[in-house]
Amino acid sequence: MAEEKHQRRVRYAGTHPRSYKEKYKELQPEKYADTISKVIQKGSTPAGMHLSICVKEILDFLQIKPGQKGLDATLGYGGHTQEMLKCLNGQGHLYALDVDPIESAKTKERLGKLGYGEDILSVRLQNFAEIDAVSREAGKFDFVLADLGVSSMQIDNPERGFTYKAEGPLDLRMNPQKGISAAERLREMSQEELAGMLIENSDEPYAKEISRTVITRQKRGVKIETTIQLKEAIEEALVFLPAAEQKEAVKKSCQRTFQALRIDVNREYEVLYDFLEKLPDVLVPGGRVAILTFHSGEDRLVKKSFKQMKKAGIYQDISTEVIRPSAEECARNGRARSTKMRWAIRA
Repeated sequence: MAEEKHQRRVRYAGTHPRSYKEKYKELQPEKYADTISKVIQKGSTPAGMHLSICVKEILDFLQIKPGQKGLDATLGYGGHTQEMLKCLNGQGHLYALDVDPIESAKTKERLGKLGYGEDILSVRLQNFAEIDAVSREAGKFDFVLADLGVSSMQIDNPERGFTYKAEGPLDLRMNPQKGISAAERLREMSQEELAGMLIENSDEPYAKEISRTVITRQKRGVKIETTIQLKEAIEEALVFLPAAEQKEAVKKSCQRTFQALRIDVNREYEVLYDFLEKLPDVLVPGGRVAILTFHSGEDRLVKKSFKQMKKAGIYQDISTEVIRPSAEECARNGRARSTKMRWAIRA
């Protein structure tokens, strides 16, 4: 058997790694637990990981008991999944869905090493809008969780194109093997379509200026194929603002523009609408569902659906106010600040 070749550590300038690939310790949590602990204690999310949000609030509401059947509609890094599996205590079954073939395979392997095999956990490469198909196979569920946020592993990896903070292809697809990228989507849109999308998907106040700049650049032959190229277009669009306001305005418009494009490319509103319509039919009487949202558009859809179905007698009870993560959790994990949780109980 050939001796395994020693791998030298990644070389980087300065005292600390800056780029995603240089953070080799954070990308190997099983090997460098001390590093992971230090990063989390500083209030940051380690590269390649995702810190689950509202875990206590979710478990308090779902009241999972051994022997029950549940569904994690958005597997991601598997943090929520792992906590729900602990509640099952080796009895019952949990189904988990994800459209990301890259991350779901890693999560399945990680949970498998913790002892959660096919006997208690079934991972499906499916969109959560297909819960009716999963229920036809599995039966109805005692509890369902849907975390609608983008996982930190996707945001932090520049190769996925989810962040304007690092150079990468302007992709933004949850499943990079299906559909068209955000760069391709931009090429086929008119100025009016782009402005409308920015307003509808992220309430962008400078939608008109950004859409005009993006489309004008493309007509001049200036390509927008990377995350930084889109950021540069947004910077150009907001150059009319006072210098003291520009940096913060560009940051927020970048966040909103990337969010709007991600929602569009992945058809997130259509998918969520389908999920909410099918949801009651996959729950047993008394079955519980918790949903985490991260922007106002998602929350409005969830709130409206729950209220209408409560009025129709489909749900026996719903949350009247949103549940938010604690101040301590937000201090520990900055990405938790925009989280809203709503719940419903099947009649």
